[in-house]
Amino acid sequence: MPNPDLSILIIDENHLRASIIEDGLREAGHGRVAVMHDVNDVARTITNMSPDVIVIDLENPKRDTLEHFFSLSRAVQRPIVMFVDRSDGTMIDKAVAAGVSAYVVDGLKKERIKPILDVAISRFHAFATLTRELAQARSELEDRKIIDQAKAILIKTRGLSEADAYTLLRSTAMNQNRRMVDIAQSLVTAADLLGP
Repeated sequence: MPNPDLSILIIDENHLRASIIEDGLREAGHGRVAVMHDVNDVARTITNMSPDVIVIDLENPKRDTLEHFFSLSRAVQRPIVMFVDRSDGTMIDKAVAAGVSAYVVDGLKKERIKPILDVAISRFHAFATLTRELAQARSELEDRKIIDQAKAILIKTRGLSEADAYTLLRSTAMNQNRRMVDIAQSLVTAADLLGP
């Protein structure tokens, strides 16, 4: 079921092709559709409008034009569907690397717009979730490294076991109402300042 509140920006210099996309989206139940025919001021329009999804149609794109839209895709952090008439493997790889959610070669048909848009939005959200999970895992790994460094300092300077060093860090964090990694970071920083 379409989300009628979803705002969609269509970028296409060709009025006829843009109307095919717009008709497909409106027939699928999307009411907030805007069309932009001048591709020269795309970044400002996207910033001002802040659409939920961007659909770009490029009939015979030059390599520079594609590169411009790929860099735009990296910057806007929104689902982007891109229709092109022809492409090569290098451009497809670049589109995927840039985060284009759907890169459709020679496939502009009104009845295909809705399913392509749905897949692009789902793919974008799945990728965003993976990116968040990866960032969280990296952060947790960094936190663990800092805690391990602090435990090593306590083991060396106080002669504690690893379990006792962990317990001391944990109880200090609880007593000070701070995160354990913050206590560990303070200890590591102090040890660095004091030297060997």
